[in-house]
Amino acid sequence: MANMSPKKNEMPTQAPDVRNKNFSEVALGYTKEQAMDEATRCLHCPKQPCVSGCPVQVHIPDFIAKVAQGDFEGAYQVIALSSSLPAVCGRVCPQETQCESKCVRGIKTEPVGIGRLERFVADWHNEHATEAPVKPAPNGHKVAVIGSGPAGLTCAGDLAKKGYEVTVFEALHVAGGVLVYGIPEFRLPKAIVQKEIDTLKALGVTVATDMVVGKILSIDELMEEQGFEAVFIGSGAGLPKFMNIPGENLKGVYSANEFLTRINLMKAYKPDSATPIQHGKKVAVVGGGNVAMDAARCAKRLGAEVTIVYRRSLEELPARREEVEHAMEEGIIFKLLNNPVEILGDDDRNVCGMKCIEMELGEPDASGRRRPVEKPGSEFTVDCDCVIMALGTSPNPLIKSTTKGLETQKWGGIVADEDGLTSRKNVYAGGDAVTGAATVIKAMGAGKTAAAAIDKALMGE
Repeated sequence: MANMSPKKNEMPTQAPDVRNKNFSEVALGYTKEQAMDEATRCLHCPKQPCVSGCPVQVHIPDFIAKVAQGDFEGAYQVIALSSSLPAVCGRVCPQETQCESKCVRGIKTEPVGIGRLERFVADWHNEHATEAPVKPAPNGHKVAVIGSGPAGLTCAGDLAKKGYEVTVFEALHVAGGVLVYGIPEFRLPKAIVQKEIDTLKALGVTVATDMVVGKILSIDELMEEQGFEAVFIGSGAGLPKFMNIPGENLKGVYSANEFLTRINLMKAYKPDSATPIQHGKKVAVVGGGNVAMDAARCAKRLGAEVTIVYRRSLEELPARREEVEHAMEEGIIFKLLNNPVEILGDDDRNVCGMKCIEMELGEPDASGRRRPVEKPGSEFTVDCDCVIMALGTSPNPLIKSTTKGLETQKWGGIVADEDGLTSRKNVYAGGDAVTGAATVIKAMGAGKTAAAAIDKALMGE
């Protein structure tokens, strides 16, 4: 019998005044009892609208039914048919705008906690599974994947399951892409990412780190000299954007990319870190997306008073509601409808403040959000000694500039069709390298689509 409770089972979390001083995971996960109870809220609609909201098409009602029965390993196997990274997706996917937004229960009450159940199932499997994945028989074909972020790992996993010899080329010294350098430990523990990567390695995927494609090897060399029959470019969008206002070259101004990479990948928050980072006493974070929330919450954990400066109102904040709520609970200050116009420096060229101007919302722009307009004469100064710019990213031009005949957009994104095929034969691309910065699950969807297209092309279908 369905559980008709109007609300999801609450996700247990660390208390705000405790978690804002450590980098341990904020959300603690469902218990077995909570998971089974939440699973009984699913109505098992005949048309399964939730599946249509999932970019990788997980069979959501099927895995939830197994959770309700207490068959957690069976639930994992259902998810694994579609997703290579369930423990990751259960933590960082914006389910509220995807699968859960289609849930019939959400019309009048809260939707089923699909993401929370996916996380529970993946964690249960990782804790209890003893059998390694079975490596498929080789099919004799060889594919290169550039980038070990969510798009690359998904493409590699799907191809490996079909018997392809897959090598993933990662520019950094650790595999995982944005999952390890961009998302903080308190949202996505790195041990979980490594566990997912180890599963892919067990399927036969080779991961080559410290391999900057475009410098050490080109795509042409991979195909013409090393025998790769197809290449998937999932190199992400790691080139940070700035506002081009006075003072951005002062000491104490970071891109969110650099700040988060130092924190997440290089553990700069540890006292003995080989790559320390400035521990500002008053930090201003410019931007309103998930990256801005991540940077602000990291700075808070380093002991700073943190202010987020965003030019629109709370309703237009693009970050996930959960991340905004967590940031507010942790004591982060939000200065909304404000925009920086200059970063101020002292005689030693250190940041000593940020001049801002108040904004008001005008007519909607191309994105559908109301355009912010400056209010003349409303300038004021935010007291800070560190500024983090979280204004979005674009693809690095390295691959474009070293690959013959690869068509790109004016802003740097690689041109690819609906299957991920680029202007080069048997060269595919997907994720942020094509779309610009987007979500983990959308990148995974692109990797999955490209893997299917590569399989058809190399098998002559």
